[in-house]
Amino acid sequence: MPFNKPIKSWVGHRVWVVGASQGIGEAVVRALIERKAKVALSARNGPALDALAKLAPVGDSMVLPLDVTRVDEISAAHTLLLTQWGAVDLVLIVAGTHQAVRAWEIKSEVTRRLVEINLLGVLNVLEVAIPNLIEQGRGGIGIVSSVAGYGGLPTGLIYGATKAALINLAETLYLDLKPRGLDVYLINPGFVKTPLTDRNKFDMPALISAKEAAARTLRGLERGEFEIHYPKRFTRLMKLLRILPYRLYFPLVHRITGL
Repeated sequence: MPFNKPIKSWVGHRVWVVGASQGIGEAVVRALIERKAKVALSARNGPALDALAKLAPVGDSMVLPLDVTRVDEISAAHTLLLTQWGAVDLVLIVAGTHQAVRAWEIKSEVTRRLVEINLLGVLNVLEVAIPNLIEQGRGGIGIVSSVAGYGGLPTGLIYGATKAALINLAETLYLDLKPRGLDVYLINPGFVKTPLTDRNKFDMPALISAKEAAARTLRGLERGEFEIHYPKRFTRLMKLLRILPYRLYFPLVHRITGL
């Protein structure tokens, strides 16, 4: 039995993508439009959302600009979504940012920004969306985390901590919400070519395109998987590292990363 209800068709499926203006979020929106889903697009970049929404047939897209650090903006967007659609079938939270940080480079402003967007931003969306989903008695929540949350990695001091928190969060959401009839998905990509990963100054093994990441994400959702992780040739290695004793983990990470 799958962890969640399989999605047999995207036609008419009402999906709210938070973090839709670039990267994986944008690619997921494009893939959903190709599959004839109805998409609500949220991010701070309103013009980018407008351009993306034009790819969908009239009436099948909605632009809801917002900042995930502002609960009032999320709530206003959610209210408008429900007013126009009546319900939402899937809330997909892709919003996030990254900045490389080593232990000797900790700065409060960088820490605050990463935590506010990557972790508190997700919680802000959940605060608004969950009560309505529970009232509906159906629907799903998908959270995009990262394999960087599996274990400590050099340069990922703050970013990795926020992603580890999201993994724990998604697991607990599943325990709380599945008995209430809701589906919960945890999406853990490896390296995906996006404007964020373009900042990286190191080799990224098994790098895939955002389009491929979107296809794998939707495939996992369709199958009703709980954890959707890709590309497997890389994520399985990361999972193996995760279960090793620290006596092996630390030297292997140093050797693999060269840091």
